[in-house]
Amino acid sequence: MHNYPHRLDDYDYDLPAERIAQYPAPERDRSRLLVLDTAQAALAHQQFTDLIDRLRESDLLVLNNTKVFPARLLGRKQTGGKVELFLLSFPQAAPADKLSAPWQEATAPALIKSSKRPKPGDLLHFSENLRARIDGFFEDGKAQVTLQYQSDEGHTLETLLEQHGQMPLPPYISRPHGSSGEDLHRYQTRYAHHTGSVAAPTAGLHFSDKLLASITAKGIEMASIMLHVGYGTFAPVRTEDIREHIIHRETVEVSAATAATINRVKAAGGRIWAVGTTTVRTLEFAADGQGQVRPLTGECDLFIYPGFQFRVVDNLITNFHLPKSSLLFLVSALAGHQRILAAYREAVAKGYRFFSYGDAMAIITKP
Repeated sequence: MHNYPHRLDDYDYDLPAERIAQYPAPERDRSRLLVLDTAQAALAHQQFTDLIDRLRESDLLVLNNTKVFPARLLGRKQTGGKVELFLLSFPQAAPADKLSAPWQEATAPALIKSSKRPKPGDLLHFSENLRARIDGFFEDGKAQVTLQYQSDEGHTLETLLEQHGQMPLPPYISRPHGSSGEDLHRYQTRYAHHTGSVAAPTAGLHFSDKLLASITAKGIEMASIMLHVGYGTFAPVRTEDIREHIIHRETVEVSAATAATINRVKAAGGRIWAVGTTTVRTLEFAADGQGQVRPLTGECDLFIYPGFQFRVVDNLITNFHLPKSSLLFLVSALAGHQRILAAYREAVAKGYRFFSYGDAMAIITKP
């Protein structure tokens, strides 16, 4: 019987603040890549572009094609006081019979930051054609809001949010004056397609158009899943025994075509490379007892921690994760708890850049 570490303190490590990347590397694919081969228990220090040398024609690279939307809105209350609205999911359009009014409506759960909490019924103003009505508050302090917008001049709600919203950068990235134009571009993968995330699937940020073209030219197949990254990805783990943590739920979609491609490649002995922990979660959630991936659309609540048996994913491309986080449990489940902590210590010592805008890691369990 294997004894897996399940104490939260087992997943702590020392990280000097200056190792937390505040800005992306000058070029996407020029970040560093720490390669951990679990079979050899060996570490290699490379550039992200070197990843192509580790890929074979029989491999399949699976990407998460979700798109981050500018979920942070800075505005004013009716009283004139400042307010920040953080949308927790992309607002869902109100029924069509409401659309003839000058204001169109869409609802979403949100977090509200202001010196004095607004009341249900209050309006928050972001621009002449974008405002929000507070519909009520949940027990956990989150709000339900209705965004009201005027979509004249060809504007959709998505383009209005891009105009007036800010990219939802993680709490550890400091932007006193708000997200920049660079963030709008760089906190988004080059293959982002389905709008709905409030955090980027950050392993994908390292893929440039040029690298993606080179991978295709080498004859390596790619397939996509969709997982909309929710704010829960940043939720701290507060239970001493990690198994008692309630994992967040996220919307996922695996198409019939992607499922068929994965099953075909696996049957032929090819390796499945997941780009990002979100892709791992989705694929393992979609797998049946025999490791066959099924097409699905739904809410993923799979919690992966050491002791988990992987059925689909062989190798993982990921970033470095926060101490005591559910994502650190996930990579420890794949690579081994001690191996991950040793690799992280080495990464700190060698000056790697950590978290969303930081460097990358490849975990290879099937060389």
